[in-house]
Amino acid sequence: MTATIYIPRDSGALAVGAEKVARNIERELTARGIQATIVRNGSRGAYFLEPMVEVETAAGRIAYGPVKPADVASLIEADFLAGGAHRLALGDPEKIPFFAKQTRLTFARCGIIDPLSLDAYKAHGGLAGLRNAVAMAPADIVKQVTESGLRGRGGAGFPTGIKWNTVLGAVSDRKYIVCNGDEGDSGTFADRMIFEGDPFVLIEGMAIAGIAVGATKGYIYIRSEYPHGIATMTAAIEIARREGVLGVNVLGSPNAFDIEVRTGAGAYVCGEETSLLNSLEGKRGVVRAKPPLPALQGLFGKPTVVNNVISLASVPIILDRGAAFYKDFGIGRSRGTIPLQIAGNVRYGGLFEAAFGLTLGDIVDGIAGGTATGRPVKAVQVGGPLGAYFPRSLFDTPFDYEAFAAKDGLVGHAGIVVFDDSADMLKQARFAMEFCAIESCGKCTPCRIGSTRGVETLDKIRAGVEPEKQIALVTDLCNTMKFGSLCALGGFTPYPVMSALNHFPDDFRPAAMAEAAE
Repeated sequence: MTATIYIPRDSGALAVGAEKVARNIERELTARGIQATIVRNGSRGAYFLEPMVEVETAAGRIAYGPVKPADVASLIEADFLAGGAHRLALGDPEKIPFFAKQTRLTFARCGIIDPLSLDAYKAHGGLAGLRNAVAMAPADIVKQVTESGLRGRGGAGFPTGIKWNTVLGAVSDRKYIVCNGDEGDSGTFADRMIFEGDPFVLIEGMAIAGIAVGATKGYIYIRSEYPHGIATMTAAIEIARREGVLGVNVLGSPNAFDIEVRTGAGAYVCGEETSLLNSLEGKRGVVRAKPPLPALQGLFGKPTVVNNVISLASVPIILDRGAAFYKDFGIGRSRGTIPLQIAGNVRYGGLFEAAFGLTLGDIVDGIAGGTATGRPVKAVQVGGPLGAYFPRSLFDTPFDYEAFAAKDGLVGHAGIVVFDDSADMLKQARFAMEFCAIESCGKCTPCRIGSTRGVETLDKIRAGVEPEKQIALVTDLCNTMKFGSLCALGGFTPYPVMSALNHFPDDFRPAAMAEAAE
């Protein structure tokens, strides 16, 4: 039997040498006259083990990692193609604790299959949801998604079924599905992993959405910083067209649906749905006032479903296994699974898919293993650069939209960035204001001017200029931004600023700052 070697092509793995590992393996196999098939898969998401090379053996898949280019010769000499013993041997990847504890629904195939093999996708359950969808009435598809409890995974947590039902009921000669892949939050990479590791699940989810609401055209808006994701997604769409998954007769049905990839120009504000729509139309990425809602007047003024990548990629499992199956995971109004993206100062960083309900402490101390530096955890920011900083006293908070909101926090896109006790929270608060000032589209005054004044006020605190007066001023400023901004960029910037101020007040006092400077 010819051995099959899986070497990741995921950007995270490439960043730590996966391409050099692949070249060395090819070179060594050729030099030794060994026949083997190399598959370039995505990443399973344990980036602390990348590049993780897997081999299909008679006993199943065996993983080795993290593999450096210099390790290749010794791996071959240890007969790793047959699962031979080696210091880098990890055993069955499914039994590695980081993976064994997960509930993989949306990411069930990511890192396991060749992302551009439609046959491999189908062999692992792909297209089952779409096959069910083409045999259903549109309203019944929407009902399944609604009853599943799926909510927007991009940040707002709006019920997906309600949005779809609005577009279904809208009367128009044209409707659109827009996938928001402008993944700009710090510490997030779930969208990219789908683009690079399992693009057909997104294509399938978008096709189901199109059939459900009567849309025949879809657009995937991907940030320009994801060249590998753009290339893989584009290639997958071409394959899907050729194989009849997309086109005038989706899977041989009367339903027509096609997809195009569009590349963003790098503006963070284009992650906001109306700004993204303007960008898709070739206009400046500026936020639109609502109403009208995009569901009624979206892309080119037509009814439009705008969903995040993970929202759409979660739809196939719902149409395959049913709403009740998906809804069985999670707590409260947060149903299903969420891809936790663990980053920052942690021992075990990566993507961890789990049902809603784990506490923040479970995630940071249990899954992430605490800090990489070994120092105490000081703060955890959840929800990107506009998410709140939580101290250890809030580690009992369950990962749930409502539970986080009750503590003045955001689940957002589920990016989790950990900081140890050396972090300067005044500096982090200033960064939030500066980030907003740089990324603001400039349309509304609270965001455009408020963020600039926020930087100035926090600099005065740093300089020791009437700190108590400046703290009162920045608190008032945050209140104005939170309730007066046109979109979430200005509206959410107060979350990191006020959480830093409320939970770490000593970092904003002259005595503490002088001590830190010493």
